[in-house]
Amino acid sequence: MSARLVPVSDAEYTRLASGTPLPVEQTPVWDRFDDVVPGREPWGRLAFYDGTELAALLSLTRVRLPGGLQYLWAKNGPVWVRQATARREHELRSRLAAALRRVDPRVVYVRLHAWHDADDVRPIMQGITYDRTVVVGLDRSEDDIFAAMKQQGRRAIRKALKDDSMVVREETGLPAEAFGELYDVLLETGGRGGYGLHPAERYHQMLSTLGPEHARMFVVRRDGRPLAWVLVTLNDGHAVYSVGASNDEARGSYAMDLLHWRIIQTLHAEGALAYDLAGAGSERYPGLNTLTQFKTKFDKTVIDAPPLRDAPVRPWAYQALLTAQRTRRGARAGLSGLKERAARTEPEA
Repeated sequence: MSARLVPVSDAEYTRLASGTPLPVEQTPVWDRFDDVVPGREPWGRLAFYDGTELAALLSLTRVRLPGGLQYLWAKNGPVWVRQATARREHELRSRLAAALRRVDPRVVYVRLHAWHDADDVRPIMQGITYDRTVVVGLDRSEDDIFAAMKQQGRRAIRKALKDDSMVVREETGLPAEAFGELYDVLLETGGRGGYGLHPAERYHQMLSTLGPEHARMFVVRRDGRPLAWVLVTLNDGHAVYSVGASNDEARGSYAMDLLHWRIIQTLHAEGALAYDLAGAGSERYPGLNTLTQFKTKFDKTVIDAPPLRDAPVRPWAYQALLTAQRTRRGARAGLSGLKERAARTEPEA
């Protein structure tokens, strides 16, 4: 049977998705956020048919690169209505790449999730991805959710609940100027983990553009001071831990354990079905193993997830971008080494 990739309107996309839970990034709602982020814009939506059957839905964002080049990003997509076999994944990508080569010479690659290794996909050029995650099922009683946690998790939550100085509140509607103190906590987290961050307004824009139906902010404070916070995205009854931060004080007080437990309680009370903690370590991504230790406190089961991949549309241009990136990284590493050597030879103050 032949496969087809068909552009669809927002209304048709929404109709086709009826009965299939979509992550918010794969809905027209996400366009609101893309519209305000510099260098990004909504690209469009596609339906993939395997023969006569709808097999997958795909919503794409255009991301501009230096020199006028671009890539398309399907964050948390495609969404598979039928089983994502290796053949179906390859058929979708090959048809998308062929169409882009015909209509848009600026697009160098497509970034999307894929369950199967294949010759036409590469590890992502930059960023963090994962192929395992922890999902807390919320379609059961709160007592059952708590009982299913690891003993270590239950113990941490009980200890945190005894600390009256820590209070968790939802602060979804906080104004932009109030986000500064939360961003300071994120800066501390980024410095500790050694990863880059977006400007503060990017995170607040996610809250304000998606609205409280799709993006929520939860904060744990001690005597008014923020210790930790989590931004959660939601759609179709499924919630995802999108961004989080904690300071050193939080790490020694079980603040994050308390924060996630209060999020779970809130989502459960509102009728949500699942809370995805978004990433765990694996053989392929061992750098995330410390996250596994924390996240499996809330559910012992680690499940498979499709990692992000780059699917080159114009392989020669993709290779040129990859080579340029490696050169920049090498230069930065060399500069960092020179600075360290200089610091070791400088006299003490």
